[in-house]
Amino acid sequence: MSEDRFASLSAFAETIDHTVLGPETTLADVHVCLDEAAEYGLNACVPPCYVAEAAEYAPEVTLATVIGFPHGQHATAAKVAEAERAHADGADELDLVLNVGRLLAGETEGVCVDVADVVDATPLPVKVIVETALLSEEQKHTAGELAVEAGADYLKTSTGFADGGATVPDVELLSEYLPVKASGGVGSYEEARAMLDAGATRIGASSGVEIVRGHPDAES
Repeated sequence: MSEDRFASLSAFAETIDHTVLGPETTLADVHVCLDEAAEYGLNACVPPCYVAEAAEYAPEVTLATVIGFPHGQHATAAKVAEAERAHADGADELDLVLNVGRLLAGETEGVCVDVADVVDATPLPVKVIVETALLSEEQKHTAGELAVEAGADYLKTSTGFADGGATVPDVELLSEYLPVKASGGVGSYEEARAMLDAGATRIGASSGVEIVRGHPDAES
């Protein structure tokens, strides 16, 4: 039997990107997210407008932000500028929304260039959000292939702003191509473990504290 690399509380906590991305998010909300991330050993994912303040407030927390969020339909140049600004402001990782409309239209070259330009803009790891709930099986495979071709580091299932979120079958499919961040609708330890067992290596969730508190080694 293979070793369970997420068995320990600390290793499990490090998979979680504790997230605050709603349209009403304030700087105070970001501070709460960062405080909780620091306390429980989580990463954090915050809106781009707060990255500089977040990096200064909690430099010990691995900090992700989003690019082209939530629909991925920004111009490529705008996404590149967002990525460069996030890097300058202190982000550690970028979660980039794929242009699903172009993918659905079969414009694969444009989708690949869009992702590749952001990947090339900074040295930061890029997670490509493919919004699996909006794609067919074939389109999910295409998204995986394009992300690999563009040089991305991860695939991410969902923004959390479309109907549907992470599922075990989608994690299994995407993990054929790149490491996967399962995001959207993951709200408990059991759900997070199911995603990790299916092949995910990261979990994106606004309920990161509740998830990590569900770990068998967490203090009650």
